Amino acid sequence: MTDGIDVLVHEVGPRDGLQSIQTIFPTEAKIDWIRTEAAAGVPLIQVGSFVPPKLLPQLADTGEVVAACKDIDGLTMTVLVPNLKGAENGMKAGAHMIGQVISVSEAHNQSNVRRSVQESLDDFARIVEHRDSDPAYADIVISGGLATSFGCTISGPVDPADVMRVAEGLVERGAQRLSVADTVGYGNPGQVKDLFTELYRTVGEDFPVGAHFHDTRGLGLANVYAALEAGVREFDASLGGLGGCPYAPGATGNIVTEDMVFLLESMGLRTGVSLDGLVAAREIMERHLGGEPTHGTYITAGPPKGFVPASKAA
Repeated sequence: MTDGIDVLVHEVGPRDGLQSIQTIFPTEAKIDWIRTEAAAGVPLIQVGSFVPPKLLPQLADTGEVVAACKDIDGLTMTVLVPNLKGAENGMKAGAHMIGQVISVSEAHNQSNVRRSVQESLDDFARIVEHRDSDPAYADIVISGGLATSFGCTISGPVDPADVMRVAEGLVERGAQRLSVADTVGYGNPGQVKDLFTELYRTVGEDFPVGAHFHDTRGLGLANVYAALEAGVREFDASLGGLGGCPYAPGATGNIVTEDMVFLLESMGLRTGVSLDGLVAAREIMERHLGGEPTHGTYITAGPPKGFVPASKAA
């Protein structure tokens, strides 16, 4: 963990948020958003995804965004990729972290990337091999994502044993971190705490693990708290709660970055993130959304009287 930081905030709005709306966000505005949020102290930002432009035209400029943002001081720039080709493009562009997501649900993985889970695991191994084949890529972190870890809109409940199997498969193939996602908002706090507790038993309590929750049924921040109790110290969130999964019906509602940071800071956990800075970044984002809805309660109520963020109190 970074000195002076208790919990890492991973902003995913420029990827997960924008891929789920019809608006084509201007490239320069996207870069301005990312720079402003990085200046607010957000240490990890998922700036886009290397997928065919015909599938997600909202992210067709990811290469340009990476080129413009890779030298922002203190920022780890992450991208999502569906396969080896995407990873090759991401590494060539200069991303700091490459994340490949595999759905634990076979049905969802087939729907999302048209591959079996085993085929995606094999492709993940090829991504690691490609990184290792070039000394210029030695510092790039390869992250393994586990989508639909708490349930699937296509096949329903997901067995925790399947989550552990995929997690072990990713680690065996060279994953340096894991990101566990409640892609369609099915998880509840008890389920979340149990699954992450078992995951740490499986991969080791010191292995880097992040969590990605949706607020589809209003349990997003409750699930953050449950994951904290299980030991998780890195969380995805989207500014203004923008986005969801375009390939999973009903899976709207990423948790709101501002609300999550307020939760953590109010609990005495230092994120290093300025809430005022997040509000400024949100203003930039909303200016270019073309009326797309945003969410959040901190933006409406503001801080309570006398509130001192943990990051300022330290």
